[in-house]
Amino acid sequence: MKKLILGMAIVASAFVFGQKEDANAKLQEANKAAMDAYNAKNYAVAAPKFMEVYNLLKATGQDNKVYVYYSGLNYALANDIPQATKIYTDLINSGYTGVETTYTAKDNKSGQVLSYDKTTWDLLKKTASKDYSDFKTEQSPSVEQDLYETLSTLLINAKKNDEALALIEKGLAKFPNSTKLKEYQGSVLYATGNTDKFMTNLKEQLAKNPNDATNWYNLGVLQSKNPETTNEAVASFQKAIELKPDFSNAYQNLVYAVIGDDEKAVADINALRKSKPDDATKLIEARKERFGKATPYAEKWQQAMPTDINAVQTLKDIYNTTKNTAKYNEMKAKEAELQAKQPAK
Repeated sequence: MKKLILGMAIVASAFVFGQKEDANAKLQEANKAAMDAYNAKNYAVAAPKFMEVYNLLKATGQDNKVYVYYSGLNYALANDIPQATKIYTDLINSGYTGVETTYTAKDNKSGQVLSYDKTTWDLLKKTASKDYSDFKTEQSPSVEQDLYETLSTLLINAKKNDEALALIEKGLAKFPNSTKLKEYQGSVLYATGNTDKFMTNLKEQLAKNPNDATNWYNLGVLQSKNPETTNEAVASFQKAIELKPDFSNAYQNLVYAVIGDDEKAVADINALRKSKPDDATKLIEARKERFGKATPYAEKWQQAMPTDINAVQTLKDIYNTTKNTAKYNEMKAKEAELQAKQPAK
């Protein structure tokens, strides 16, 4: 399951309306319950409570969809994919962006800074200057890109690839620089077997923006699947690393691309050892040369991910093949150290 990246902070609000006192009390109670549950990471409880806040506000004439967004976010965090998907879909279809103006003022008697609707705020500012102060307006940031990215993840997790792809393409038309949407697009196209379309798309994107490390990496992954385009894959991974020097996945795949199909190489060597020893020696030297070329990339991979046992084991095998005994022993000790820290099976 793809991890949801939900970066929008939920902020508590205070409410004052010219409504009945019991209606205001219900709203305050629901808002507090929603915030308490969210802060306690009890997302399954917080989600419907935020929707309750929205409905209570709507009954007073305030259609504040930020609480619908909060509800959807909590459903997503609670891994309630159907409910989260419905809410995020409704928000996108309604044109919600999250850009709203908040009107606040300080109640001089209580010392509290409270939120008001614009009409009330304007009225207080004009007629109650002694009782209220610090009149401020603040515009919230857009969450539209987050809506597209999160809903894409929800649809992918639900294995609704066709719906996800349509939404991703719609999102990329609005947010062409979203690395998450590009990544999700690649995942869906690859999962559905549309690798040719994905490669074409990547090349088009790179023609527009040749400094996108993620796209170079994804292109390298596709190119590495075909033995005839291994050199192109190596070049793509190198470009990704040039643009993003700490790109650990690019180093890892670059190592594998340079080494090639090592199982086949070893099998070919073993098949020739007795019948054609000279030919076997040539293959052994060629293999050693490939491992030598892969060494600096493997070292960068291990430096970027020092606790990744796969990186350590790969580097250990490379040092063994290239007869670097000191470094081999160093990685062997590191491997033992990491294995000792792994939980017992």
